[in-house]
Order: sequence, then C-alpha cells, then structure tokens
Amino acid sequence: MEALKGRDVLSLADLNTTEIQDLLDLAAKLKGGEINLRCNKVLGLLFYKASTRTRVSFSVAMYQLGGQVIDLNPDTTQVGRGEPLVDTARVLDRYLDILAIRTFDQQELELFANYAQIPIINALTDLEHPCQILADLLTVQENFGSLAGTTLTYLGDGNNVAHSLMLGSALMGMNVRIATPSGYEPNPDIVEKAKAIAKGSEVIVTNDPIIAVKGSNVLYTDVWASMGQESLAEGRIPIFQPYQLNEELLSIADPNAIVLHCLPAHRGEEITDGVMEGGQSRIWDQAENRMHAQKALLASVLGAN
Repeated sequence: MEALKGRDVLSLADLNTTEIQDLLDLAAKLKGGEINLRCNKVLGLLFYKASTRTRVSFSVAMYQLGGQVIDLNPDTTQVGRGEPLVDTARVLDRYLDILAIRTFDQQELELFANYAQIPIINALTDLEHPCQILADLLTVQENFGSLAGTTLTYLGDGNNVAHSLMLGSALMGMNVRIATPSGYEPNPDIVEKAKAIAKGSEVIVTNDPIIAVKGSNVLYTDVWASMGQESLAEGRIPIFQPYQLNEELLSIADPNAIVLHCLPAHRGEEITDGVMEGGQSRIWDQAENRMHAQKALLASVLGAN
C-alpha cells in the first residue's frame, strides 16, 4: 500500500476504488492472521467528542502494530484553553507520526491537515465518518464475497454516516439508497459527489422507507440525533418512526439481507431489540471490524512492514 503512505484521509473521497479494495483485503488478512505487520510509530488521538469504538479500536490496532498511542484529551491539553489550532497542529507535527481527530467541523480537520506534515485521519466529523464505513464495507464483503452490485439501504437521519456510506458505496460499485424524513436528507453536495463517482451503480435519496428497503441486501441505521443534537432526539421520534429498522421492514428486504448499525444504539427507537439481536444482525462483527479496518489504514499510511 505504498500509494497511501504519508497521506491524509479526511474523506472516503480521498481514496479511489483500488485503494479501498486494497485496504479491505489487507484488513481481512490481518484479521485472519495471514500476515503480521509492525511499525514503531506514535499515534495521537485528539477527540473533541465522546468515543468508545473509535478510541478503543484505534488504540488496540496501533498497539498490535507495535506502536504507541497518546490520548490528547482537549480538557487536559492547551487546546481546551483556546490555543489556536494552527499552533497545536504545528507542535503535534513535531512529536507524533500520525494524528486521528474526532471533531465537529470538517474545516477544523482540514486546517490541521494544512499545517501538519504528518498524516491526519478523520475519526469523525459532523460531515463524514470514513473509518466507520471502511469497517462496514469489510463486513459486507465478508458476507457477500464482493461489494459490486450489492444494494445497501440506510434508514434515518441524513448525517455523517449516511454521507460516507454514499461515497464508499458509490466508489465500490454498490447501489445505495438513503431513506430519510422530508427535511432530513443528506447534504446535496455529498449526494452529487457520490453520483459523480458511482461505478455503474445507483445513488438514491428517498422519503419512502418501503421503496428503499425492498430487495436490499444490507439494511443500515444510526441514531436519529447525532452527537451534539441530543436535545432534539425526543422531538424527532414521531417524525422518524416510519424509518425504524424493525421486523416489518426487514421482511421486505432480500431474504439473506444483513443488518448493520454503527453504534451506540437506542434500542426501541431507530432499531428494535429483536432485529438487533436477530439472526440477520452483523452488528457485532461490524464493530469488531473497526479495529481490523483501522489497523490496515494505519499500516498503509505509516508504511508498516
């Protein structure tokens, strides 16, 4: 993966089809123990938002590669006291080998990338969540053997996960359907970008969950109010109820369809307990694959061998 060495990954659109496929194949080999890569590097985690899977999976992946991790909690570093991001970026550039950032504004991530020479990885912004989708694609590949031609339906809020799912699915030749209530559709610029890069596949945004789910191979959902929007959650429940991933909608999908959720889940809201714990759920495999996909990404960007 020399092509990725030293590169930033701020969006899935920063990667091409071959690079994503190579990452997925490397992740599968790492997961299966077919290869063992090492790199004596230091990863910094600068997270302005809460995290369980991203923080732990990045940390474990880096430790397993033989590297080290420094948790740069904004509450205990100078960024929490107002140090300009450009100053922080230039200083961390002198200490670290790679930096994963979880923040609100995509522009803050881009600012870091402009002022730091080390690779910057998007560990989630309000606009995108590329590392999550690498794990999702790995999970789909494990279940169907290939990605091209499969159909993925996302139900719920047109958020960062929906954005990255559109981009990743389009690049890999998957059909992607985004079903949201009116007024909660994904960013139109991301929709157009996904359509432009689609590899002979469809990118559909609809307000009809039944049309979106019919015959789909993968059903995917996320919380109805993202981090930072928790105060809106209760008011959204009646609006989003028709988009709940439940047994009725699952019955309309392909009989061999799998269920994904990026977690954390609000059981009984965006997904029923029965579907989440049912035989078609691959949610726990998906969560595990965060570590394998990110290990492949770290190894590739850092040039592990």
